[in-house]
Amino acid sequence: MAYKFPPISYKLPEFMHGADYNPDQWLHDPKVLKEDIRLMKLANCNVMAVGIFAWAALEPEEGRFDFAWLDRVLDTFTENGIFAWLATPSGARPAWMSQKYPEVLRTGANRVRNLHGERHNHCYSSPVYRERTAIMNAKLAVRYAKHPAIVGWHISNEFGGDCHCEYCQAAFRSWLMAKYGSLEALNLAWWTTFWSHTYTDWSQVESPAPHGDIAVHGLNLDWRRFVSHQTVDFYKHEVSALKAANPELPCTTNMMDWFYNLDYRTFADELDVISWDAYPTWHEASSDGNVAARFAFNHDLFRSLKKKPFMLMESTPSLTNWQAVSKLKRPGMHRLSSLQAVAHGADTIQYFQWRKSRGSSEKFHGAVVDHVGHEHTRVFQDVAELGRTLAGLNELIGTRVPAETAILCDWDNRWVINDAQGPRNSGLHYEQTVMQHYRALWELGIPVDIVGSNDDFTNYKLLIVPMAYLLRQESGEKIEQFVRGGGTAAVTYWSGIVDENDLCHLGGFPGPLRTTVGIWSEEIEGLYDHDRNSVLMNADNTLGLDGNFEVRELCELIHAETAEVLAVYGEDFYAGRPALTVNRLGDGRAYYLAARITEDTFYQSFYNKLVEEAGVCHAIRSVLPAGVTAQLRSDGDTDYVFLLNFSGSEASVELDDSGYTNAESGSHMAGKVELAVNGACILKRKRHLLGHGI
Repeated sequence: MAYKFPPISYKLPEFMHGADYNPDQWLHDPKVLKEDIRLMKLANCNVMAVGIFAWAALEPEEGRFDFAWLDRVLDTFTENGIFAWLATPSGARPAWMSQKYPEVLRTGANRVRNLHGERHNHCYSSPVYRERTAIMNAKLAVRYAKHPAIVGWHISNEFGGDCHCEYCQAAFRSWLMAKYGSLEALNLAWWTTFWSHTYTDWSQVESPAPHGDIAVHGLNLDWRRFVSHQTVDFYKHEVSALKAANPELPCTTNMMDWFYNLDYRTFADELDVISWDAYPTWHEASSDGNVAARFAFNHDLFRSLKKKPFMLMESTPSLTNWQAVSKLKRPGMHRLSSLQAVAHGADTIQYFQWRKSRGSSEKFHGAVVDHVGHEHTRVFQDVAELGRTLAGLNELIGTRVPAETAILCDWDNRWVINDAQGPRNSGLHYEQTVMQHYRALWELGIPVDIVGSNDDFTNYKLLIVPMAYLLRQESGEKIEQFVRGGGTAAVTYWSGIVDENDLCHLGGFPGPLRTTVGIWSEEIEGLYDHDRNSVLMNADNTLGLDGNFEVRELCELIHAETAEVLAVYGEDFYAGRPALTVNRLGDGRAYYLAARITEDTFYQSFYNKLVEEAGVCHAIRSVLPAGVTAQLRSDGDTDYVFLLNFSGSEASVELDDSGYTNAESGSHMAGKVELAVNGACILKRKRHLLGHGI
């Protein structure tokens, strides 16, 4: 297993530090470019993402191209040791295209075509839009694929949305024909005999619509899968001309915070490097722990897509302009939040944006250079300081996050849970559930991968399976093999309910996991918001846990078949029935939690025991104060431990005896590490001292 990956670009084998740069907004003022170069150097920035929404500047009218301004920018970059991710401008089309070719505009689920405007308001199936992007990308490739400033291609911008035009309907039917082969197979998979929805001709199949069909859950699920497929197909269409001109240049597209509408795992094989855009709402509360844990999860998710370092393509150096409250970063938070990304595997820190726009919707969005136009601002100095820090950490480039724990999260499972029409239509809260389990591990300083059903589980020691409602038969078999081979699995309620077509498993829930967890789930009860139950730990249970824990929202009534009962329900007619079990299978163990326990203290105690039992290593063998976490990167010989203080208060961590040095200063570290409010400390140690298993 590789412990250190090559840099994203050999042209720039160090931390990339920079921003989205929009010189096309400043073509009327040539002095801006000269001043921006001076400021980029002062800010210790070495890379810019250029041309993301520049189509109108590159092709002001059909067939008339203007690359002179972009030539000047990139040539000036080269002269000054600055590099660029050159973007394809397909994220927003020029007005002349929408006017001449209205078919490029999206059609909504209501079957009404949109007007010109916004971003990503275009059809990925449109022959015209594909033709125009192919022409543009081919010209960019021929002109710039060998330019010394270019380190890679930034494809479009934050893909998202769907189109319901006739081109997309035809593409959807073709995709379904390839998947199912016959209408008989489709009708069975979608269970269309319900409400007499049986199709007798492919032309009858339509995408879900508010004034049409949204009750066939298999249709809803396959439409979402198709939208991901079609978006990836458009990405591949964009990349083809670029790779033909220079296959060595990496291609990426910037993703978004656990984005709901696209299955990002379908992109992973096509992207050379994963990049994403992070915009936490810091300072919502006295402690930033909840926000930090959520964004730690996202960093882990995007790193896990390719199991290698990723790019933080966008973040704000100060604030956003689109959140409900645009809060300023408190002193220290810019460094802390940026190092959090590095700790979880980022090899770049980049911002939206370099210079604030003067007008339109993002004129008040944070930027390195404010409207005042000079370097004498708090934000600029924060960015420059971080640049100096990153320049001293280049030994971290390409290092892994050696996770021995994984959480199973599939996009299609997420979609069907929210479509289930089951025990709680007022909210099953899948995402919150995943975060609650993840936060307990985050508090313990446990490195975590976020995996999908198609991933290999064999290198992990602990696998967490929260609400795996959609679980394929083969996925259940993989989990069973994982446990039989000595792994520890923790499975929750509402798992193993439906298969890949959203059809209920027959023969008893949790379907493919019934043997693994050793229980039969007979019923599930949805609780009203005011309802409460409790889970009571059995005396002398094998985990050594004690106490009573509050339950809300969901309670499964289960039978222990081969499993041992660790805890029971405390109230209602099912008081005394199993609520937490463990099943020994082969060389491993599988735990089953039948109810939604709301108290974080349970999950921290529960996972602390499972981590110990499974032999999972912590990032550091120290007790971490609430809101302080530890994260680990390693090159196989040296570990880099990040202590990150999101508690909102000063904190201290008592170091173990593993022989630490400060990664920035090189000084020996022992005893207590004092962390300021929003403080961060990076430690180094020899890897073998903690005896990691992978």
